[in-house]
Amino acid sequence: MIGLDQLFSVAGKVALVTGGGRGIGLMMTEALVASGAKVYIASRKREVCEKVAAKLGGDGHCIGLGADLSSEEGVVALANEIKQREDALNILINNSGVAWGAPMEKFPWRAWDTVLELNLTAPFALTRELLPLLEKAGSPEDPARIVNIGSMLGTVTESWTAYSYGASKAGLHHITRVFANEFADRNITVNAIAPGPFATKMTAHVAENAAAKGAVAKQIPLKRWGTSEDAAGLVLFLCSRAGAYVSGAIVPLDGGATAKA
Repeated sequence: MIGLDQLFSVAGKVALVTGGGRGIGLMMTEALVASGAKVYIASRKREVCEKVAAKLGGDGHCIGLGADLSSEEGVVALANEIKQREDALNILINNSGVAWGAPMEKFPWRAWDTVLELNLTAPFALTRELLPLLEKAGSPEDPARIVNIGSMLGTVTESWTAYSYGASKAGLHHITRVFANEFADRNITVNAIAPGPFATKMTAHVAENAAAKGAVAKQIPLKRWGTSEDAAGLVLFLCSRAGAYVSGAIVPLDGGATAKA
């Protein structure tokens, strides 16, 4: 039995976290860097990623990149930049996403496409492009890891009028299971995290309203929103030796909300 410090360590590993400059992506980035990984973070707002990267230690610890993942060209450009910088990739966290809410009768056609392109098509394409680096990094004892950030809305049937968001996350959960089977022989595990309410930019309209935030918390069995420690603990488990035998799981990170639903 190895020591606990080694069991949950990602020291020496190379990771890419899309959308790693804010929200849950930032929470996971901070955890990976603190545990010894070299982490690339990428989003459309390159300046935000660069500032976050500098704060977390800069080159050798965290590197900020710009990437527009709403198009195939943007996805391929990001993958090529990683390929130019690294020979292998131990961890890919597909976190970038967008939400759109509107009543069913007024839900825009383009909004549906926009959400699915970033939340589902982009993770699929980025995984496709980075598969050679992931395969090179993995071994039977220490597989490479793909972690897709889904949502409890990809599991429950309450829409919150975010119809395309829930559908995109359900699709991401499904492709996670498909990839887990297809990539097992390549020494790559594939899992998804399905968060419930966390205080992020996407949920700011609720999180910054004390009454609304409290009302949401009352619906959660554990009676609270998620914290950075909750996100950090789960991503370190999945990406370290501790989680090497877990693949094809959709892990709820929601205080019991999915089980209640």
